[in-house]
Amino acid sequence: MEENESQRRIEAVVFDLDGLVFNTEHVFHAAGEELLRRRGMEMPEDLHRTMMGRRAEEAYPILVERMGLSDTVEEIVLETRSIFFDLLDDVLQPMPGLFELLDLVESRGLPKAIATSSRRAYLEDLLGRYELTERFSLLLSSEDVTQGKPNPEIYLKAAERLGVSASRMLVFEDSENGSRAAAAAGAVTVSVPHEHSRTMDFSMATHVVEGLGDPVIRRLLATAD
Repeated sequence: MEENESQRRIEAVVFDLDGLVFNTEHVFHAAGEELLRRRGMEMPEDLHRTMMGRRAEEAYPILVERMGLSDTVEEIVLETRSIFFDLLDDVLQPMPGLFELLDLVESRGLPKAIATSSRRAYLEDLLGRYELTERFSLLLSSEDVTQGKPNPEIYLKAAERLGVSASRMLVFEDSENGSRAAAAAGAVTVSVPHEHSRTMDFSMATHVVEGLGDPVIRRLLATAD
């Protein structure tokens, strides 16, 4: 390796959304469980892990096939979204340490982006609830790519749009699929597992940390000075 990954000069920071900025992976998990409960089934934990981080059009066909559902993918997507939004208002929260991390990144004068497998309307809805939209210079969603995570397309596009080398981009992810995408793009990849992703394989990440306030993150951002 030509340059120690932890010593690269960071020139931009990119955040995943679900499970990283907000606690929405918990809501997705609950919605999936309710969807299958209505059909007398239980959600296998490994299935949820397989779906996590993927675009809906790539995740839900896996669910339908694995569980042998008679519903169409479109029907499953609509029903799950309905359950999800019924739950969302009562439980939505920013992940611990988010605002302090945003302040730190801004103090370093670095551009920030969101790169999510979710749709743009949903992304803008969630950010708007906490007046976060204007704090990001770039928003990339599932509509902006032809291939979803773990394909690196969204992170390569983020680097291009931000005008930086992907190797100088710090990416925060919470899932294996997302971490694979960031690592494949060549980014400095920091995985932040939560209760639903803690058992995933993060061996490809530059660092695996306990949360958004982990001291490792502050050391990485020091390279932007």
